[in-house]
Amino acid sequence: MIEVLDLTKRFRPVRRGGREVAAVREVSFVARPGEVFGLLGENGAGKTTTLRLLSTILAPTSGTATVMGHDIVKEPEKVRRVIGVVATDTGVYDRLTPREILRYFGQLNDMDRPAIERRTSELFRRLGMDEYADRRAGQLSQGTKQKIHVARAMISDPPVLLLDEPTAGLDVTSSRAVEEFILEAKGQGKTIVFSSHIMSQVEKVCDRVAIIHQGSILVEGTISELKGHQAAARFEDVFVRLLGEGSR
Repeated sequence: MIEVLDLTKRFRPVRRGGREVAAVREVSFVARPGEVFGLLGENGAGKTTTLRLLSTILAPTSGTATVMGHDIVKEPEKVRRVIGVVATDTGVYDRLTPREILRYFGQLNDMDRPAIERRTSELFRRLGMDEYADRRAGQLSQGTKQKIHVARAMISDPPVLLLDEPTAGLDVTSSRAVEEFILEAKGQGKTIVFSSHIMSQVEKVCDRVAIIHQGSILVEGTISELKGHQAAARFEDVFVRLLGEGSR
């Protein structure tokens, strides 16, 4: 489970005399085991900063969160042990092959060699990566690098997944494979926080969503609840209307 309580992140101005920026403002929510919790918003709304706080890449200004009972401020090392992260920057090592990258991250997670090989084979098969497995990552397309990034996050089969635009740059077939992974992970009882700009994808995989605007959560609920409140057939219409109301 992930429990977020009054999480706030302010960035100091780069230039003297500049204004402090509050990227996340007192955000609170709970994501439960066996659930995909969608964190949605426009660019700059604060969703990526929130995910970076949960993954301990950034430290909060105030407030906190717990991931499987581990406090992100007091126990960041324990948090990192139980999460898999897909961030907006793939950070793939160009001089290594996909197989070497997964082997490296498997070892970082204390997996033994046979377990790494089994899991790598499964991930490559599911993501259609077998033909690229032993080519240097620097020679591969951005979409294939994104597949490596997704596989790297899932190599240790972590109980918590933080997914920021996991299908960015992927074709339809690969996107569907990632969606299937997410739904399978939910079925296995994993806790998943998911961010995407593709509203049809959000409808497909998310159980509940929170829409964040200018660093604060506007509304939270199931897709059906939010559609009902807005009397809309498409969730994309709900999203646009709520953002419009939040800007007034």
